Amino acid sequence: MDRPSRSREIKNVIATVLMWTAFLIAIIPLVWILWTVISKGSNLLLHADWWVNSQRGITNRRVGGGAYHAIIGTLLQALVCAVIAVPIAVFTAIYLVEYGRGRFARVVSFMVDILTGIPSIVAALFIYAVWVTTLGLDRVGFSVSLALVLLMIPVVVRSTEEMLKLVPNELREASYALGVPKWKTISRIVLPTAFSGIITGILLGLARVMGETAPLLVLGPYSKSINTDLFSGFMAALPTMINQDRSEALDPAINRVWAAALTLIILVMVLNIAGRLIARLSKVSK
Repeated sequence: MDRPSRSREIKNVIATVLMWTAFLIAIIPLVWILWTVISKGSNLLLHADWWVNSQRGITNRRVGGGAYHAIIGTLLQALVCAVIAVPIAVFTAIYLVEYGRGRFARVVSFMVDILTGIPSIVAALFIYAVWVTTLGLDRVGFSVSLALVLLMIPVVVRSTEEMLKLVPNELREASYALGVPKWKTISRIVLPTAFSGIITGILLGLARVMGETAPLLVLGPYSKSINTDLFSGFMAALPTMINQDRSEALDPAINRVWAAALTLIILVMVLNIAGRLIARLSKVSK
């Protein structure tokens, strides 16, 4: 009896060592990237001007200015994207899990899979062809949000779909046994049970689209001024601010690149923390 037990202990130790080794190998690049961005971009973030001023009148050779215009642009475009994408994605996931049967459901699932693999530049060019070429409208912030919608929908659909599948069927059956209609069972039982997971999926989708550059380059030219109108004029965003200053090999511009990258990381991190707090404080997650 001692030999099998000893053999299992050795295998367990080897597996543990391999797991921690793989974990350390995977986390080293992440820590390296974070340390580089924080060490090179934190200086500007400590100044109040960075959070309240734009880059209007600031040349690439001049020190100063802030990222307020880019932060506002990023948040507005992401907010509009979420307002459009989240209802579509959640209702699509509900249909696929609760109602989807037959050929139409397979077609919907297949189209979601296609959207999942579409590069951001393809989504941007599609919206450009419809918005600018076909409809003859200007490149504005709202067109960027439309391109981001195409990128966010499949992420939210798949994550919501998995969360709904994790809800035990016993809860549904108990509700049906009490005579509760299916639509009310979904809204009162299924969705609240999966609420925290759905929020996590929405945040994952937002985290993806907030860092996209291709739709901004194609549909939302960079502006150094503050613009809160999504339907008029050019609008800045953190990715395009990074791309704009990156092209100039000058110290003031490079410093702003690192600071803008760190700002984008902080925004995504704040969204994730907020989502976890909402899920934890929500009554339906208990």
